[in-house]
Amino acid sequence: MGNGIAHTFAQFGFPVILVDVSQPALDKGIATIAKNLDRQIAKGSLTEQEKAETLGRIKTSTEINETLADVDLVVEAASENFDIKSAVFRKLDAVCKPACILASNTSSISITRIAAVTNRPDKVIGMHFMNPVPVMKLVEIIKGYSTSTATAQETVQLSEQLAKIPVLVNDYPGFVANKILMPMINEAIITLQEGVAGVAEIDTVMKLGMAHPMGPLQLADFIGLDICLSILRVLQDGFGNPKYAPSPLLVNMVMAGQLGVKTKVGFYDYSAGSKELVVAAQFANNQLAVHG
Repeated sequence: MGNGIAHTFAQFGFPVILVDVSQPALDKGIATIAKNLDRQIAKGSLTEQEKAETLGRIKTSTEINETLADVDLVVEAASENFDIKSAVFRKLDAVCKPACILASNTSSISITRIAAVTNRPDKVIGMHFMNPVPVMKLVEIIKGYSTSTATAQETVQLSEQLAKIPVLVNDYPGFVANKILMPMINEAIITLQEGVAGVAEIDTVMKLGMAHPMGPLQLADFIGLDICLSILRVLQDGFGNPKYAPSPLLVNMVMAGQLGVKTKVGFYDYSAGSKELVVAAQFANNQLAVHG
């Protein structure tokens, strides 16, 4: 999601330094931003000049170093893994000025726990964007135990400058979005596992019956089944409640490397690159395809 966050800040006039682990990763991120800007141009919501200005505001780096010394805000969007995130925050704390706010785009990991590895816990906050970032309006703003009111207010105001709708929540596992969403997705997977209905049928019921724009199994594919599993484990560990235990089917799919869109197969098969949703072969018991 890092490229989407960089895209959004740059489009709204902020100078951005996009940091990733390698130059190829950065090149891919910039290419994705350019492609998404082209989509906005095609829809008439952006001009060619505005695209050029947006891209011109983005610099890149492969290191967390002195190039970040004067920034006012960092939004971390590394893998949903505490060890990775804590290492990033330790580096950021060492190189960024004391007044800099350190935000995490984490979807479930405790902001309080992340803040504890820094010397500025009052300046650490959650800034959970929804995917795709340039399109989705919500930003879940998560206050850690030590996050100051001033930091929260500044982050809310900044989100509004991005034409987002910030919602302030407290630091509990999964926050609001994933504390509600992930058990629903998990229950849909359990429903499939138990043979109550097929993939297409489950998603159709939720789309037509509950007015969801996307069924829970398709949404899981879009999020990434590994991410869904990681969040459920955070919920299970954080609350100590068996109701958050991930479905064995979800665990098996992740172990098999079938993670959804990013691996071209999950509950649906995306290898054809078509907009038509084709149920993956192992789930095609009753219906082979459903049209999106």
